Parts: sequence; structure tokens; C-alpha cells
Amino acid sequence: MTPPRRALALEIGAGATAVESGAGATAVEFGEAPSGDFVILAVPYSAVLDVVKQYGEKLAGKTLIDITNPIKSDLSGFLIPADSFGAGEIAKVAPSDAAIIKAFNTQNSSVLAVGPARGHPLDVFIAGDDAQAKASVSAFIESLGLRPMDTGPLTMARTLEHACMLWLGLMAHSVKHGNFSLGVSLPR
Repeated sequence: MTPPRRALALEIGAGATAVESGAGATAVEFGEAPSGDFVILAVPYSAVLDVVKQYGEKLAGKTLIDITNPIKSDLSGFLIPADSFGAGEIAKVAPSDAAIIKAFNTQNSSVLAVGPARGHPLDVFIAGDDAQAKASVSAFIESLGLRPMDTGPLTMARTLEHACMLWLGLMAHSVKHGNFSLGVSLPR
């Protein structure tokens, strides 16, 4: 499968609300219909549900890549009901034909920007229910020089959100910086 031609990242901030990834991304003004194959939800979790609701049917048929983490700013817990998970809450407000794929939420963006560690690509864990969307997102991840690691259905996004909390705990209490990654080491 070939990687999609375009991807769009929504971002809250001044000016344009899309960031160019260098991989054919398209920048649009806030509220314009996304034209890319992917919509990367690069907004704080506290805003993502409102953004998805506002875009509504403009997201129909799109693959929404959820990179958010519904974690309280003081790291004391999650911003979602105990019986739910962030990507699941997004799926509830997204158009029914949008594919939700959790990805990129367990890696620090600065580590991803540096690239491979010790000659091995960094792992990007993904979860989702749509096999075709996961294959397209996996191809996109590979095109960035990263290794997609499929963790299963969208319900596994809950575990990936907890993995981010683990990463934050390691950063705060053990490693003391953000220049590390979570990944899988396979024996040779």
C-alpha cells in the first residue's frame, strides 16, 4: 500500500491551524474542510472533542490520527471517565464513517524528530478497528523512517494512553529528561 499523498494536522494557536509535516501536508485556516487523507488531531485533549464536533461532517470518510493523551496537567490521573479512554471519546463524537487510529502518543516529539536510536527505527504503537486505515497509517509511519507496531483494536488505545502516563512517570522520577523512547526490542 502506498502512503497517502496528503495529511493535515489540526493545531490550536495563532494563525494557521495546520502544521506542515514535510510529507505533503496541507495548511488550512481554522474551520476549513481538511483535504488530506489523514487528519492528525494535534490539539490538547481538553480541546479535541470540541474540535472534532466543530468539524463534524467535514471529517466524514477521513482517517483521524489521535495523538492526544487525556492526562491531567498535574499528572494525577486522566481527564476521562474511569470506564472510558480518550480515543473512544473521540470516536463517539466523530462521524460514523471516520476511522480513528491512535498513534504517536507514546513518544516525545523531539525524540521522533531525531530519528533512529542505535541504528533501529523508533516504534510508533498504533490501535484501531479499521484494517485499511491502520495499513495506511502504518505506511505513513514507515515513510517517516519509523516502525509501526500494531497493538490491536481501538480499545487498546486505553493502554497506549496509560503507556504515556508511564513515560511521563519515568521522565519525572527516574530518567529526569525526555530524551528517551518506549519501544520493543526483538531478539535476533
